[in-house]
Amino acid sequence: MFDRAFKRVNTFVDFRTDLVKGSSKRAREELEQESTKKQKVDEDKVTTELQSLMEVIPDEEEVAIDVVPFAIKSPSIVGWKIHKEGKKNYYQIMRADGKSQMYIIFSHMLKSFSREDLEDLYKLVKAKYESTRPVEDLDLLLWGDLKTMFEPHVEDTVWRNQQDYKVLEWKLYDSCGVHSLRMQHVYIYMLVEKRYPLTPSTITDMLNKKLQVDYFSEMAYQLLKLLTKQLKNQ
Repeated sequence: MFDRAFKRVNTFVDFRTDLVKGSSKRAREELEQESTKKQKVDEDKVTTELQSLMEVIPDEEEVAIDVVPFAIKSPSIVGWKIHKEGKKNYYQIMRADGKSQMYIIFSHMLKSFSREDLEDLYKLVKAKYESTRPVEDLDLLLWGDLKTMFEPHVEDTVWRNQQDYKVLEWKLYDSCGVHSLRMQHVYIYMLVEKRYPLTPSTITDMLNKKLQVDYFSEMAYQLLKLLTKQLKNQ
């Protein structure tokens, strides 16, 4: 009997210890909840600020003249050529399944291209014109746009002359991860995840002009975060 009583005394836990532990646990939970709540408020604030830098403009323009639509994941692009129809010239994009699509300007391609499409076309054009000069004006424009996009160099004319141009329009092509900058006398096409030699003045003009999007997307948020961070670090 003595041994049993002695054991109970040795294993006794003061009820106040449980109270302290319970109180400490509740305090931690409250702190975690408060931290989570604050983080959500901060994230909502950032989201609201970023949304203020966007302008939702659903695209209802019909861009292609070929009536055959591509599948969700289209076959690889295997070639392109300039198609002439009367006084108009088009880019004819040919795919591995024998189907083709025609576009009058490069930006129209971006509305239906995936990133894989864009990279396929870049490799084809680069292989043909890296060491020679395009003869057709449309090919010259195409190679210039793709080279600026994939191979930006700080000494390129388009970057050195930024201060001479005013930003007229800034637009996101979500399907292929490209954003375009329409300035006086020049278009600049850029990959959303890549950093380009944009001047603080140009970035400020872009943010003031607002990014045109079809809808609010994570890609648009990330692009705006990248550019605002780049502006702060310059």
